[in-house]
Amino acid sequence: MFAVAAGLTLSSCGMYRKYQAAETVPDKLYGEQAPVPVDTAGNMAGKNWNELFTDPQLQALIDEGLRNNTDLQSAYWQVKAAEASLKAAKLAYLPSFNLTPNGNVGSFDGSKATWTYTAPVAASWELDILGRITNSKRQSEAALMQSQEYKQAVQTQLVSAIANSYYSLLMLDEQYRISQEMAQTLKESVRTMKAMMNAGMTNSAGVSQTEASYFSLESSLRDMERSIEEVENSLSALLGSTPRRIARGKLSEQNFSTELNIGVPVQLLANRPDVRAAEQSLAQAYYATNIARASLYPSLTLSGSAGWTNNSGAGIVNPGKLILSAVGSLTQPIFNGGRLRANVKVAEAQQEQAKLAFQQSLLDAGKEVNDALTQYQKAQEKVQWREQEIASSEKAVKQTELLMAHSSTTYLEVLTAKQSLLQSRLSQTTDRFESIQGVINLYHALGGGRDMSAE
Repeated sequence: MFAVAAGLTLSSCGMYRKYQAAETVPDKLYGEQAPVPVDTAGNMAGKNWNELFTDPQLQALIDEGLRNNTDLQSAYWQVKAAEASLKAAKLAYLPSFNLTPNGNVGSFDGSKATWTYTAPVAASWELDILGRITNSKRQSEAALMQSQEYKQAVQTQLVSAIANSYYSLLMLDEQYRISQEMAQTLKESVRTMKAMMNAGMTNSAGVSQTEASYFSLESSLRDMERSIEEVENSLSALLGSTPRRIARGKLSEQNFSTELNIGVPVQLLANRPDVRAAEQSLAQAYYATNIARASLYPSLTLSGSAGWTNNSGAGIVNPGKLILSAVGSLTQPIFNGGRLRANVKVAEAQQEQAKLAFQQSLLDAGKEVNDALTQYQKAQEKVQWREQEIASSEKAVKQTELLMAHSSTTYLEVLTAKQSLLQSRLSQTTDRFESIQGVINLYHALGGGRDMSAE
């Protein structure tokens, strides 16, 4: 048996090979022309989240979310389950022991009952001559690493989701403040228009139009209040708490570095936990294929038992006698070979699927980096143009007010100019938020926000 085992081991040494980690990524992963230069020294994902997000109230929220978020806690227990599975896979190298005591009482034709017993300890040990156990252990190791990367991916997503929700609140707060100021201005305008109508300087149509604009703006304020509360509720859910008021700063107080370093594409393999998790899925599929191939070959099992019995044939007497046995068995699949070969083909197909999924995860990561860079860059450009738009709108308001005071220009033209200014200021707030969101999305796309202490 040992000679056969040695021959099989030499003929199937390929099944002992470990999965080779990917070392290359597609060319121009960030696009034909990356919006910013790459730097081989590193990228912004290497920063801890509290280095990027310096707002103390946001830092407190992220810290609370990392402690209480239910998805992150679920991922933690998934890691624990994978650790236990790996421990079980490692113990498969050792023999298994079972205590199987049994007793029997019998009587023939009214004679005195006879008591017999057997108390053996049985042992069984499968020799890993074809790497089935080794591949199972390595598959469990890959599953553990995948669960760890999944936990990291949940954390990076959580950090960016909390930050995006927080800055959404700051944007809505600023837009609400601007709209409130304009609503107060329109309210005063209604009073002015009514006084002008009483003096015969305007007509009721102008008053009605001004009132309609005021009522419309007051209605939009209620929509903003609802949006603010909905974002607060969503953020509370991310924090693992019931709906509550979120303490926060102001959008104008936020500062981010304008130096965005994306590094080189190969760094995504080290930083993106979802990409690394996809690669560990590929490793699991690789080892599953090896296990399926190993099932085509014989398996060698050594078993034996030792114990005491008083049931050893004629002339049974107590005390019991020691019994020992040892068996070696070699099992070769015959009639189920077709099913086992089909299982190999299934495993190979699943391995190819896992390979494609890993490749797609890299492509998706490159797309997300490019999207985030483009979002930031275009938002920054819009901010510059929006400043000129606001300056022109403010000038238009002043000019129409002067024309109304010294010519036949109606107040409706002034009202139109003020509404244009309001829309420009609201858009400016949105542009500012999109710029910040681009930084957050880029940080997440590069793999930032993970637990540095876990690496």
